[in-house]
Amino acid sequence: MVQIIFDSKTGNVQRFVNKTDFQLIRKVDEIEDLDTPFVLVTYTTNFGQVPASTQAFLEKNAHLLQGVAASGNKIWGENFAKSADTISKQYQVPVLLKFELSGTAKDVELFTQEVEKVVTKPSAKMDSVK
Repeated sequence: MVQIIFDSKTGNVQRFVNKTDFQLIRKVDEIEDLDTPFVLVTYTTNFGQVPASTQAFLEKNAHLLQGVAASGNKIWGENFAKSADTISKQYQVPVLLKFELSGTAKDVELFTQEVEKVVTKPSAKMDSVK
């Protein structure tokens, strides 16, 4: 079973993950020790940056990261949900989805499909966790 870890500032990301059917959903600031793979859903702050709270969490737990999704606002153009791109590049994981604000029903459906692909796909990263 995959767990979804999220970081939310305004509530948009939390509203998004709450629309999913995943059973194990936890917030970054509620986690002490993590020992199982996870998918991260976060937001983008300032002009396309990864939130400090997300970055701090990843510094301890990135070895278990399987994929990332991010919320943003399309008015920011090329910086829309850019934190997903930054995390993907930094930790060599796929961007599963970029969604606006708290996402649509279609976004939730696409995210669920992408998470299922990541979870069922054999991964070198998963092998290194064992």
